[in-house]
Amino acid sequence: MKILILGLNHKTANVEIRERLAFSGQKLKDGLLCLREILEIKEIALLSTCNRVEIFTCVNSADTAVENIKKFLSGFHNISRDDFEKSLYLYTDSDAVKHILRVASSLDSMVVGEPQILGQIKDTFDFALSEKTTGIILNKLFKKAISTAKKVRTETRIAENAVSISFAAVELAKKIFTDLSGKSFMLLGAGEMAELAGRHLVSNGVTDVKVANRTYERGCELAKEFNGKPIKFDDFIQEMIHTDIVICSTGSSTYVLLKEQVQKIMKERKQKPVFIIDISVPRNIDPEINKIDNVYLYDVDDLQDVVDTNMFERKKEACKAEQIVAEEVDKFMKWMLTLDSVPTIVALRQKAEEIKNEELEKFKIKFPETDETKIKAVEYLATAIINKLIHPPTAAIKENDENKEELIAVIKKLYGLNGDENEE
Repeated sequence: MKILILGLNHKTANVEIRERLAFSGQKLKDGLLCLREILEIKEIALLSTCNRVEIFTCVNSADTAVENIKKFLSGFHNISRDDFEKSLYLYTDSDAVKHILRVASSLDSMVVGEPQILGQIKDTFDFALSEKTTGIILNKLFKKAISTAKKVRTETRIAENAVSISFAAVELAKKIFTDLSGKSFMLLGAGEMAELAGRHLVSNGVTDVKVANRTYERGCELAKEFNGKPIKFDDFIQEMIHTDIVICSTGSSTYVLLKEQVQKIMKERKQKPVFIIDISVPRNIDPEINKIDNVYLYDVDDLQDVVDTNMFERKKEACKAEQIVAEEVDKFMKWMLTLDSVPTIVALRQKAEEIKNEELEKFKIKFPETDETKIKAVEYLATAIINKLIHPPTAAIKENDENKEELIAVIKKLYGLNGDENEE
């Protein structure tokens, strides 16, 4: 039995191809059940996200299965094979195991360390289980992928440090205030990045939210989303007296906040710290403000420096994660090898049991007057002997990874085991 992964992702296919081959809603169920009907496929699961479409299978014949899956994708999505075939990648056996472990650990993601993919892997597994399309191998593989991803997050810092501009703003705010709960926040303007940073702040405990926007109606809409209060744009300077964190993205071509204004604000605040983030390009806040005591002003370049540093740190942690993945792949492949030996071990024990039972019957016929207690003693002795005799070949099969196939063949030959029958 071979493990096979056929798919494409953000590295190999553009968004148009990914969209055309995506499975969602009823299509996911229909696609999974149709794929299960392909003769060569014994187990199957289907992962479909905005960045990847991957088919995980256990097959008897890899070449035939790949050809039939490609035909299915073309017919199911009504897309020519020429449009997507060059974007596909194929992994088998240990390479396939390594791939799914890297995917689950977010080492293959657009942003290394992102947490969403692990949840998507779990959903893929749960859905396949509910449709009964997986078996012993894929069940073990998905559990291994999930446990490896958790191990990577526990033993490395791959998921730490902000790698987006919006989240880097929150990380800096935490360094200044330590605890964000109870802090007040003003969103100045309604730029997309500033809005996203605002959402991160709220999710980190900020509850007092104000929104000042040149278009008051838009400010009201946004304030409602944040469960905050709208402020007329002309009043935002006065409101800054009661505000700890300001994120600005107004789209103005000139400064909307000057050094002299902030000096007055700080006097009113009795020098309580203020954290200001100017995500606007061009900048909307006078950089001279940063010279005022207890005012911490960062612009988009400062945030990008934080992101670049953090991305470098994540890449270093990714090297540690790759080592964890390699170790877990090795463990899984050793488990796979035990699957090959199980039928032979079972057949060997059955053969030994048959010989024991046959000889016991001969003993009973030859010594009919032997009482039950003595017969049980003889049976105990016979069992002990066969256990000692079959232990060395059994242990050799389990422990020898390099020559396992040769050992299995020799044991089958020596003990007269019917390989084909027992494999079934």
